[in-house]
Amino acid sequence: MNNPSAAAVFEKVVSVTPADIDDQDHVNNTVYLRWVQEVASAHWEAVAPLDAQAAIGWVVLRHEIDYKAPARFGDEILLRTWVGQATRATFERFTEIRRHRDKCLLSNARTLWVPISAKTGRLTRVPAEVRAQFST
Repeated sequence: MNNPSAAAVFEKVVSVTPADIDDQDHVNNTVYLRWVQEVASAHWEAVAPLDAQAAIGWVVLRHEIDYKAPARFGDEILLRTWVGQATRATFERFTEIRRHRDKCLLSNARTLWVPISAKTGRLTRVPAEVRAQFST
């Protein structure tokens, strides 16, 4: 997993809800994937200029996710994300999912995101000044 600078990391805390629990009495793997997408969106919205947010949307090209330990109902979850390599055509994003109280690593992910035009839905480019705001 890529090691970010502290300034480049975005964090968000979420709570495990009853709807997140599967038949094995732990958080379903699809919820982890939802969290990966939610924290990526929150990071974009917190850092990107409003004009870039209005012009650029994102779609996933690839997810790689490793599950390390289960989360359970009542857990508070720390989502940590940062951008690895950011080019004009792709953003590589890393995400760690940890139990908040003991920082136990529950999952880590690497996702490749592709920017699209919010108007046309077609591939677009991310300006250098916007990429620089997410640089590690």
